[in-house]
Amino acid sequence: MNNDAIRTVTNEHRHVRPTVSDVLEDGTLVELVYRTENRTTLFATSLGGRWTLARHVDVPGRHRLVPFSPDNNLIKNEVVLLPSEPRSYGGEQELVSEVIDFIHRYADLSSTFEQVAGHYVLLSWVYDAFNDLPYLRLRGDFGTGKTRSLLTIGSLCYKPFFASGASTVSPIFHTLDAFRGTLIFDEADFRFSDERSDIVKILNNGNVRGMPVLRTVMNRQREFNPQAFHVFGPKIVATRGRYEDRALESRFITEETGARPLRSDIPINLPPAFKHDARELRNKLLLYRFHRRHEVTLDPSLVDATLEPRINQIMLPLLSVVNDRRLQAELRSAGKRAQDAIIAERGLLMEAQVLEVLIEQMLSSSRSVVPVADVTTGMIRRYGAEYERPLTNRWIGSILRKKLNLLTFKSHGVYVVPMAEREKAEMLCQRYGVSVTMDATSKEGDGDVGTSGAS
Repeated sequence: MNNDAIRTVTNEHRHVRPTVSDVLEDGTLVELVYRTENRTTLFATSLGGRWTLARHVDVPGRHRLVPFSPDNNLIKNEVVLLPSEPRSYGGEQELVSEVIDFIHRYADLSSTFEQVAGHYVLLSWVYDAFNDLPYLRLRGDFGTGKTRSLLTIGSLCYKPFFASGASTVSPIFHTLDAFRGTLIFDEADFRFSDERSDIVKILNNGNVRGMPVLRTVMNRQREFNPQAFHVFGPKIVATRGRYEDRALESRFITEETGARPLRSDIPINLPPAFKHDARELRNKLLLYRFHRRHEVTLDPSLVDATLEPRINQIMLPLLSVVNDRRLQAELRSAGKRAQDAIIAERGLLMEAQVLEVLIEQMLSSSRSVVPVADVTTGMIRRYGAEYERPLTNRWIGSILRKKLNLLTFKSHGVYVVPMAEREKAEMLCQRYGVSVTMDATSKEGDGDVGTSGAS
């Protein structure tokens, strides 16, 4: 250990700041550790490849960092799990194998997701080197092993914070802001609109750096003083169903649970060795952070041109910590399956139906515009029986403008879509899984534009 890694100043008044972790200007990594045997908290610090333990860290000319108290309820009640000290490991691949073996021992997951979860654990320990992150999700009915999987994977992650749908929102915001760790959220299906709104803000903002959530806080003088809560970080959730927000859905790498009988070798109850083994692995992962935090970077060469930008955005950080090319290929395949599922779901929306009718009329017409009324007529003929309410020009026009962001304007007293929007419409067809082909049976005649109707 290297005592020079700690800068100490005597006989000097300093502002004391309780801290969980920090990356100092000189590159020193500071991490909180918790010694369960004597219930003490210390700092593990690393600089230049050497680490040491200390009771405080002095930042030259600024302030003194001190560890959170061991009496902190989150620490002593194991709501947030910490390592006890850095521990040596054989090599990165050996460490990955140990993590995956631990997950396999206590949780029943598909072989691919075991690999994904193992590398996600490593990603969580260096997540602050990236600007975008994916989330992991276990989705299935009760009794299918979701909670066990959360506990198993979560116990190895970087400063995991365990919460559930029964938790109130305020401590979740404060804990994420203070600890900057991994949120492990069970029963993340929200029944009430206020809960859904606040938690979804955390999930929507928490995968991109620099997107804090603002919440109203009053100071002692009753002044309006909004506080920015930093919620960026890894997250693993368990749900029974999907979220209505399709943008949120696209942030998850999902394992469907309950698709097969649970393995017979999975223990019904977690043995006493579980906590000890998890802590030993966190200790090794702490040293992994010390070794790799300043080395790991996003690898743009891993971008897959066949995937949508959002899928590449969430997959790239995980791919960047994976050295196994076979697993990289499996992850890309998982990304492709996720993209196909998203496109298939979009294809069921009214927007896809409107787009299908519009593009066919664009392909079959020699005019410079397509009347909105003609799109409405095509929708009525093909899909009118699926809707309880009448399909009107105004409704179809709003879909074209507000949902598909296509230009419409008034010409000769009616609303039309200019043919100049065809390129944009064809790009939207890829997004919605609409085949850009002309159905001869659905061709519309090239009559005058003066079809009556408002959009």
